[in-house]
Amino acid sequence: MDSLTGRTIAVPETRELDVFTSMLERRGATVVRCPLVAILDAPDPIPVLDWIREFSNDAFTDVIFLTGEGLRRLLSCIERNEPSLRDPFIAALTKVRKITRGPKPARILRELGLKPDVSGDAPTTDGIIAALSRELLQGKRFGVQLYGSEPNTKLIEFLKHGGAAVSAVAPYIYADKAADEAVTDLLQKMAAGEIDAIAFTSTPQVERLFSVGPEDLVRRALERTQVAAIGPVVAEALARHQINADLMPRDSFFMKPLTSAMEAALGRDTAG
Repeated sequence: MDSLTGRTIAVPETRELDVFTSMLERRGATVVRCPLVAILDAPDPIPVLDWIREFSNDAFTDVIFLTGEGLRRLLSCIERNEPSLRDPFIAALTKVRKITRGPKPARILRELGLKPDVSGDAPTTDGIIAALSRELLQGKRFGVQLYGSEPNTKLIEFLKHGGAAVSAVAPYIYADKAADEAVTDLLQKMAAGEIDAIAFTSTPQVERLFSVGPEDLVRRALERTQVAAIGPVVAEALARHQINADLMPRDSFFMKPLTSAMEAALGRDTAG
């Protein structure tokens, strides 16, 4: 399988860097690794544990999981700090209405023998809002697992405006990974046309690239490079910087479909 032979692809992924790199290299690609962000547990576990206790005491009627990483980190926080909370937490999960933004939190629920009750119309905040806008929110009590430390003011205000009570939790944070010098070196290679594509798998990767800058270098780099986004949330982050994603999986927003999308797009270019 050598459909990406002769292609150089930048991978800013951190968490599953080896997995993603292996997928691309098996197809013949040369991979430039530059992990842009690290995912870390919340620096203070106490607010997270307080939220878990609140949830386990049946304080909520509904819970929204924005990411699979968030649900996984809630479970690992319990394991590390207070294992006796696991059974009450799982029991409470069986009772509440479970709302997921996309396929990743749904997958973690399935690992627990559960499934979502409501999925967003699209795997975005707007998709969740669209799904919930068709019903009465007055008197409901929502637990919301946030995406990193992003407060998601849009979702929280929508719920409160509808008359719901809201309690949010941020079980993990994003931190810088690669040194600024390494990021600048990647941008210079992209601007020089040495990189065929860059594959973004999270919005913090996009923000880190623009924060290192300078902006004119970032824009020149992205203009010379095929920009791949793992899903619509990442594509929206690029769009906020007036950058269009050149390619994205159609239905399933994981690394394997992203690899297939790049394979199809870059392979088609080669054939042409």
